[in-house]
Amino acid sequence: MKKEKIIKEYKKKIKDIKKYDKFYHDKNDPLVDDAKYDKLKNEIINLEKKYSFLKNKHSPSQKIGYEPSDKFKKVNHAVPMLSLANAFSIENIKDFVKKIKNFLSIKESEKIFFSAEPKIDGISASIKYINGIFTLGLSRGDGKTGEDITNNLKTISDIPKKIVKPDFPKNIDIRGEVYISKSDFVKIDKQFANPRNAAGGSLRQKNANETKKIPLKFVAYGFGNVETKKFEKQSEFISLLKTWGFNTNPLNKIVSSIEEIEKNHKEIEMQRSDLDYDLDGLVYKVDNLKLQNRLGFVSNSPRWAIAHKFSAEKGFSIIKNIEIQVGRTGALTPVAKIEPVNIGGVVVSNATLHNEDEINRKDIRIGDVVCIQRAGDVIPQVLYVEKIKRNKNAKKFIFPEKCPSCGSKTTKEFNFTTKKKDAVTRCPDLKFNCKEILREKLKHFVSKDALNIEGFGKKIVQNFWDLNLIRYPADIFNLDFKDISNLDGWGNLSASNLENSIENSKKISLDKLIFAIGIRHIGQENAKTLAKYFINIKKFEELFDKEKRKTILEYLLELDGIGETQINSLDNFFSNQNNLNTVSNLIKKLNVSNFKTSKSGIFYGKTIMFTGGLSKMSRAEAKALVEKEGGKILGTASKKLNYLVVGGSNPTSKKVEKAKLMNVKIIDENSWYRLLDR
Repeated sequence: MKKEKIIKEYKKKIKDIKKYDKFYHDKNDPLVDDAKYDKLKNEIINLEKKYSFLKNKHSPSQKIGYEPSDKFKKVNHAVPMLSLANAFSIENIKDFVKKIKNFLSIKESEKIFFSAEPKIDGISASIKYINGIFTLGLSRGDGKTGEDITNNLKTISDIPKKIVKPDFPKNIDIRGEVYISKSDFVKIDKQFANPRNAAGGSLRQKNANETKKIPLKFVAYGFGNVETKKFEKQSEFISLLKTWGFNTNPLNKIVSSIEEIEKNHKEIEMQRSDLDYDLDGLVYKVDNLKLQNRLGFVSNSPRWAIAHKFSAEKGFSIIKNIEIQVGRTGALTPVAKIEPVNIGGVVVSNATLHNEDEINRKDIRIGDVVCIQRAGDVIPQVLYVEKIKRNKNAKKFIFPEKCPSCGSKTTKEFNFTTKKKDAVTRCPDLKFNCKEILREKLKHFVSKDALNIEGFGKKIVQNFWDLNLIRYPADIFNLDFKDISNLDGWGNLSASNLENSIENSKKISLDKLIFAIGIRHIGQENAKTLAKYFINIKKFEELFDKEKRKTILEYLLELDGIGETQINSLDNFFSNQNNLNTVSNLIKKLNVSNFKTSKSGIFYGKTIMFTGGLSKMSRAEAKALVEKEGGKILGTASKKLNYLVVGGSNPTSKKVEKAKLMNVKIIDENSWYRLLDR
């Protein structure tokens, strides 16, 4: 009940801000003043930061850019504009550098140079030049598809319209940030809540003449697609940008050691208030572009870059209540409802308490005065209790032994890796009918990384759930839009837009579908690994058959990245008839495309396994190369294995012996490199 109340509150706020955004951006007719909008925005951000499952693409906290709008033509980015992983401490940065060195198999003592670039808090844009002519300007959109805002971007004087330089690439996407300086914002602050909103709202004007009235600036920092690239380093590219007529940040710097990174971060943070633009941190990019290419990407962010946020901000408040939320995986998350407090310009009214162990360790009780910390995009959290101010009648918080949604006895799962019970308390949902889990799974299903149904946010899921319109994913495709148009807050146009969005979402790739289903322990990377094995939906549906499933799971266990945890989860999920019906009904509504794999690589159709360390590259890079060249990575030897690559450093003798018994071709490290050179 407590969680439902939180979700209801959140959904109402999302619905309101979506409505305000629509009138402001699409109709140029604001419904509320800036103060009210800004207050609502802060409330949403606070809610979302406490509860990761509340994230919504219509929320201001999810601004990778503005969601593509119907009033602008949508265009796919030639190279996706991906988001960055965040670092909030020097320990995070050390971990980032360590992972890079491990992936590249570089000694710890060896230096890697990074381009350190101030992260201006503005709106990202990508500008295409063909033969030196500015031909297309896109917003970031959802990272893969942006809005065509060419005419609006052409009003910005900082952006060259024509570049006549012999070293300027024939075809290039220049990427940068559109922003408004603090001094210029003072002149228009009556029109907008803050500089970032001003930049975003101005770029989304239908009438470019209105955009022209706003003093927008542009600072360039990167590139997407590029033809005839003549630079080898990010710092070299930054220097070229200046000669081509673009503004770049004068605080850009090359750093290599952790000491240099920490010193530079502190120096710029101290200058932050004196700068004429808003900064929220620094971005570090591996300077060498060849190394960037080797490092590649993981999920939706590059391995070679990270955003180092500025220090966390703190405040004090009183815990009014502790509520328990149930997530889609059954995790029970305690959330502190606190007296609203302004922390770094954001009004915080909720803070995560993580789990039962955390509450006990910090001895957190209702009525306590607590220190709240928020850092960048991290959900606000309770740092500690001011116990000296505690009311003597404050009682120890007792974590529920039953799920607040369905009443099932809660459990803590045993972790076979750590050999301990997990800290997270879960609803086991033995009958697969816990209402809060079902509802949260629906929110996951429509989310950006799953079906990505535009305009179908968490608030609408909640609304339709409350109206008993949806319970399972397939229900979304059976909605009566005539009835929806008559609902409060809806109309013919909004219902029609939603219908179109749902119709467009029916075409989905196999890996997206597997992820969207929401199987426990199956994340995006696992979903891609599984899709790579199944290739098509017909093969995937063999999991529904008990006998076939047993054989398939035995093979899946051999795949690299799929372990017993994932196998048990898949078996558990598909052994339940309710789940089988749910997925089967869903598939009937969709057009699931085959998983696309490389069909021209040197390892196409081959399976490869590694044992022992390689001297010239890490195992992670070697595996990435195999997959890039169309091959599959196995984690255990089987008759389906084509090559066992034995590295010179500590190979596993059992794997080698097993491969010999199965007549698998065994190659040493030098032979592996010769394969790559073919």
